[in-house]
Amino acid sequence: MNLHAASALLPERPRTARGFTLIELLVVLSIVALLLTLAVPRYFQSIDNAKETVLVDNLRQTREILDKFFADTGRYPDALDELVDKQYLKALPYDPVTGSATTWVIELPKEGIKGKVYNLHSGAPGANRYGQPFGEL
Repeated sequence: MNLHAASALLPERPRTARGFTLIELLVVLSIVALLLTLAVPRYFQSIDNAKETVLVDNLRQTREILDKFFADTGRYPDALDELVDKQYLKALPYDPVTGSATTWVIELPKEGIKGKVYNLHSGAPGANRYGQPFGEL
């Protein structure tokens, strides 16, 4: 059997079943790349905004707990760990900007007030989206 006769026995493939051309693939990839250049910066910006929001909320809640501790005991805690030990907090507050619970900057109380943790600030370098340094939040 010759090659021509063998090809006559095979069913003919329709022309619409062929693959994509290189040009079609390049057009699709360029469209996807364009969409990514628009979406990725917004994605990372929203992550930074979420970190700042969580930081501000963690600071607010921890400051409220410090005030409650002072109201209950008449003094401020000697360390943040004391808030966990006495079950005012389940765990140390987390700073999402630095990615740690140990980078807090502790502010001492005024002279004559007992304790060592009056307030806390983030130890993160840089500033938030409004230009305010993280250490001043």
